[in-house]
Amino acid sequence: MRSELKTLVWVSIFSVAMGFLETAVVVYLRELYYPDNVLFPLAQMSSSVIITELIREAATIIMLIGIGYLAGRKFITSFAWFIYSFAIWDIFYYIFLKLILNWPESLLTWDILFLLPTIWTGPVIAPVITSITMILLAWGIVYFNQKIEGLKLNKPEWFFLILGSGVLIIGFSWDYSTYILEQFRLSDLFSYSNKAEVMSISLAYIPRSFNWLIYIIAQLIILLGIGLFYLRNFKMIKK
Repeated sequence: MRSELKTLVWVSIFSVAMGFLETAVVVYLRELYYPDNVLFPLAQMSSSVIITELIREAATIIMLIGIGYLAGRKFITSFAWFIYSFAIWDIFYYIFLKLILNWPESLLTWDILFLLPTIWTGPVIAPVITSITMILLAWGIVYFNQKIEGLKLNKPEWFFLILGSGVLIIGFSWDYSTYILEQFRLSDLFSYSNKAEVMSISLAYIPRSFNWLIYIIAQLIILLGIGLFYLRNFKMIKK
């Protein structure tokens, strides 16, 4: 128990520090491209900056996977520390943005959430709720791992977690994807000759509506997987 508490403290410190690092990068980018703190329509950036941002986002995920791997003694606990670290990083990213830039104005303010494999957007409250859900699963795994030898997520639980996560990604990318597909056929997006036009249309994008139905369905599916995991393991503890 003492070892897990020590891990919790240091993973939390690492994740909060990463959240501030992410905030610092965004503060610099907004000073350069969004001095009025209004994110939409998107600002024109050079190819080198865009590529750097894409690689930075990928590097961030690799770092979070790395801390999860180092903190956990087996796959399931590494997974738990990864999603916990991801969630704390994301929550504190917004906390630091609010402290430094007084942004977002509210939890319903739209944000650019991710750029891979396409642009994800949504109101700030959506990724915050998702982060809380991730913490709920992570804490459950860490807790039950103390009580049960050979703790695992079973196939139905994995199924609902993966399915819900997939639907969640669709929800976050829905508005931008439908916007861009109203302008181009899917095959046109991969044509080099259309590169400049696709970029021009993308820069004109302004969020229209967040698909709450898809998001809620995704969260319910994920919570079903988490609920099954909690229920099964509470029963095992009582035996």
